[in-house]
Amino acid sequence: MTNPHVARIVLYPIKSLDGVAVERARVLANGALEHDRTFAIRDPEGLFVNGKRTPAVHTLRSTFDFTRRTVSFDVGSHEGRPRSFDLDTDRAEVERWLGTYFALAGPARLVENSAGGWPDDTNAPGPTVVSTATLQAVAGWFPGISLDEVRRRFRANLEIDGVEPFWEDRLYREAGQTISFEIGPVRYHGTNPCQRCVVPSRDTLTGDVTSQFARTFLAQRERTLPPWAERSRFDHFYRLAVNTRLVEIADEDTIRLGDTVRIIH
Repeated sequence: MTNPHVARIVLYPIKSLDGVAVERARVLANGALEHDRTFAIRDPEGLFVNGKRTPAVHTLRSTFDFTRRTVSFDVGSHEGRPRSFDLDTDRAEVERWLGTYFALAGPARLVENSAGGWPDDTNAPGPTVVSTATLQAVAGWFPGISLDEVRRRFRANLEIDGVEPFWEDRLYREAGQTISFEIGPVRYHGTNPCQRCVVPSRDTLTGDVTSQFARTFLAQRERTLPPWAERSRFDHFYRLAVNTRLVEIADEDTIRLGDTVRIIH
């Protein structure tokens, strides 16, 4: 087995929509990765539009250009060509388009936070971490679900290779304590195993629910929980990947593919 290293970096520029695989990512002051969850969609009442509440999220494909600050939406060939928008000059237009697509009572609001994004866990806004071997193991629990589909369902930012399945369960301790680890020049605390919602149970392209997904996941996660995992952090076993919080940045603020990952204490 090789040394732990970053094998995949994925950013989700619009919260709940498609990810973008990149070779490097700059770390922001709050520990989040630049361009990750920078934008979020809110309905006219101010609630987030996401896969938990809005099934149409799953059938909306998005392509993001970080340099041009443009996004293209594709809802299938029956709707014609993809629609492209400049996020600076076309903001009102894209909000109307999203409001119509999601059948909202009016235009959506596309809100932006370039300083730290819109993390699910505001107490641990750093990147979520999982190992390649973990995702492969989970794919093995569900015949017909590929590794890439598991990646899309669990939406981790950093994938670590060169380690065994569930290696990331080494990155947290009992409640109130943390583990420090380095990813290239950046040091994080692992805080907790990430609690999952209904979204991983659904096909990422159609929104169809995978039969018995949560029940199978819970049983297999408990059965395969490694001895190094802090069991007290599992009030239930519908948890995968690890949330993180920034400790410090050393000489530079960029995480790259191939960066070594090292547990400090």
